[in-house]
Amino acid sequence: MARRLEFSVEDARAIVDYNRSVFDRFVRRVRRLPVRTAKRRRGIGHESLFDTLVHILNVQEVWLVYIVRGRHSERELRVLFDDARRRPRSWPEFDAYSARVWQGIDETLDLLGPAALGRRVSVFWMPGRYTVRDAILQTTLEQAHHLGEIIGALWQDDVRPPDMTWIDVRRARPGSRR
Repeated sequence: MARRLEFSVEDARAIVDYNRSVFDRFVRRVRRLPVRTAKRRRGIGHESLFDTLVHILNVQEVWLVYIVRGRHSERELRVLFDDARRRPRSWPEFDAYSARVWQGIDETLDLLGPAALGRRVSVFWMPGRYTVRDAILQTTLEQAHHLGEIIGALWQDDVRPPDMTWIDVRRARPGSRR
């Protein structure tokens, strides 16, 4: 069995802040494309660049706003999954959904104390033992996977993806646009 990764609440916040900064960079890059290009079916995991960004938000929301807070039953999550606001079709709808997700994540992080990171969490579709730390890492790695799909699609269109290295993103001044 792999060694458990330990990190503090401050580290968790840094990881989530990094995820959000990188996500925002990709949103800005995709938003600058013609809508037709952003929504074109490409054969990637969630077909279009736009829908892949939506999926990343869906994953962040289900893990960090619902599962981590103990709202993990099939009934509770079915209500979430059926929420039409989780399937935006326009940039304004996307912006509203994105704001809702990141606000919920901020609220979750504000509730976390050191002991909470090691607390066990569960969800009906995924057997096994995992913690709040694992949920944070799950969303991070899931986002990285899907951003990789977007990077490949951008390269196919000869569009340079945004910088996303930990060091580059962390040294960028708040409010700077890359």
